[in-house]
Amino acid sequence: MVEQSKTVDTSRKVVNILGIRGIPAAHGGFETFAGRLAPYLVEHGWTVNVYCQESGKADYEDDWNGIHRIHISSDAIGSKGSVVFDRKCVADVCERPGIDLVLGYNTAVFNTLQRLRGRKVLMNMDGVEWRRDKWSFPVKIWLYANEFIGANISNVAIADHPEIARHLRRHGCSNAVMIPYGADRIESAPESLIERYGLKSGQYLISIARAEPENSILEIVSAFSSKKRDIKLMVLGNFSPDNAYHCKVRAAASDDVVFPGGIYEPEVVSALRYHALAYLHGHQVGGTNPSLVEALGAGNPIIAHDNRFNRWVAGDQQFYFDSQSALEALIDQIGSGLDLKQAGAAAAARHQAEFTWLKVNAAYEALLRTCL
Repeated sequence: MVEQSKTVDTSRKVVNILGIRGIPAAHGGFETFAGRLAPYLVEHGWTVNVYCQESGKADYEDDWNGIHRIHISSDAIGSKGSVVFDRKCVADVCERPGIDLVLGYNTAVFNTLQRLRGRKVLMNMDGVEWRRDKWSFPVKIWLYANEFIGANISNVAIADHPEIARHLRRHGCSNAVMIPYGADRIESAPESLIERYGLKSGQYLISIARAEPENSILEIVSAFSSKKRDIKLMVLGNFSPDNAYHCKVRAAASDDVVFPGGIYEPEVVSALRYHALAYLHGHQVGGTNPSLVEALGAGNPIIAHDNRFNRWVAGDQQFYFDSQSALEALIDQIGSGLDLKQAGAAAAARHQAEFTWLKVNAAYEALLRTCL
């Protein structure tokens, strides 16, 4: 167990957050979520411990904005480093009081120790990771096994989308509950933050996603680049010259496609969303995707891949495509056939109804209370 820097609050309202790299968030949906939930819980009388990954340092503890951070070292890199970190976190948390909130199931095999110790474990089950084409067969087997373990050893399995909850119940998890991801409402943003990229408000489309085939990035870029446009397309994300798919996307792009790389300044990303004409979302699988929820919070009209995941999140008043040609036709209608103003208002209303941080955090706090 890590040497504790201060006396740990042993009252019943203690929650330990595991499964993330740490807070404050550099990037990542779970890290961002933990960075919003933890302060909310502190304000509501909880002692919150958050596990944070360190590289090449001794284990230590500190406090940040009323949150107790437990820094665990892991010298290994990549996936191996994450596995080592998760294992060490589980070993440490078993010696502490509190309810354990585990974000993600990728190493759920280790979380069985918490249940064997009689601890209460709530686990956010993320998406159906083992279905993703990007994983090799051995990795898919690992993810499938850990999804099954996580769903069945946790006291409560949390799904961020109704379809994920149904998937878990079909596989024998009767205790699944649904709490979606959240996002801030963006009602203004400095236009100066987008000018550095050669953009003007309302004169570009935006896509924010990992450049992977299942996110339809090639289809989005190809559909937009099929003809000369009076607007630009902003594609946020990292593109490597050593990745064949990334090279294919860049080769398909017209001169009006902007590739700024990864942008991790929240205020800049918010401004890019807010001033966009519409948001293009190509995700074909997953649950409540953070980027789509954030687009709703920005009041963006949505043009999304047509599947049950995206339709539940964005609602029926947005625009959907099931092929590259269908997407091209929708882009052609911008400025004429598509009522973007109505879609933008519907997006903001959908966000307010389901995806505010206040609503999401309150749901988690209420769930934690049931475990006391």
